[in-house]
Amino acid sequence: MNEPHKSTRAQLFELFDDLGIEYKNYDHRPVFTVDEGHDIKKAISGGHSKNLFLKDKDGEFFLICALGETQIKLNQVHKAINSARLSFGSEEYLWEKLGVRPGSVTLFSLINNNPPSLTLILDKAIFEHEIINFHPLLNNATTSIKTDDIAKFMKHWGGNAMVADFSSDIPNVKPFGLENN
Repeated sequence: MNEPHKSTRAQLFELFDDLGIEYKNYDHRPVFTVDEGHDIKKAISGGHSKNLFLKDKDGEFFLICALGETQIKLNQVHKAINSARLSFGSEEYLWEKLGVRPGSVTLFSLINNNPPSLTLILDKAIFEHEIINFHPLLNNATTSIKTDDIAKFMKHWGGNAMVADFSSDIPNVKPFGLENN
């Protein structure tokens, strides 16, 4: 089986330019968990993300992109999205679906999910920030974009997306309306 093409950081930034997405990139040491990069986050304004690659027992895949401080009760999310119980996707599936390795999961990895084959779940709290930060396909940098530009990126991706309010035990989930952005 042929290895699918995986995008580079340069290709991601080229896509941003093509879509009219302004970005600022900050190179730093590799950071593998939300807790590891507190000093880096202090130096970069905006909301900072955590990203979870999940698979349900029926073989469906999900990407949750949330603020780093958002509490996500994974044992409850499946009830809100009408899926089977969720667990973390394997490293092999992560590479196959998003073209990144553990520690580098990011909204921007949807550039490699073509055709779209998973469901994106965005934390409603992300949209409380003007600027949001994600890794640009590798965990040795952080890229800032305007939160309003998420819709441009998602429209280009073209997959199924939802917005979730994780403030209650069972999140309130609604479709993300690309036509409104």
